[in-house]
Amino acid sequence: MKVAVTAIQPALDAQLDPRFGRCSYFVIVDTDDMSFEAMDNANMSLGGGAGIQSAKVMAEKGVKVVLTGNCGPNAHQTLTIAGIDVIVGLNGSILEVVEQFKSGKLSATQIPNVASHSGMNN
Repeated sequence: MKVAVTAIQPALDAQLDPRFGRCSYFVIVDTDDMSFEAMDNANMSLGGGAGIQSAKVMAEKGVKVVLTGNCGPNAHQTLTIAGIDVIVGLNGSILEVVEQFKSGKLSATQIPNVASHSGMNN
């Protein structure tokens, strides 16, 4: 299964970036074999709509779950409509949160945990 983790650097040992739409990188991990693809977040500096555009990229990449610190309402809705589960409130390294997910310690959130545009000034 492909999971996307928001990251401050493009590596498995990087720390999780708490922002979804404006994170620095997405690290997409295949939980079956722990292979990964790291990609720059081209949407991080958009004036508006960063979460929605980032959610669309996740859908295009075949991601099934997003692991992040925070996710606003527009991004959360777009991810949910695309059939992507969202897990928020996370911190630590990419590898740590993926292992937590694989062990069943994390569950999807049904509502966003921050207001719209919350990551714009970070």
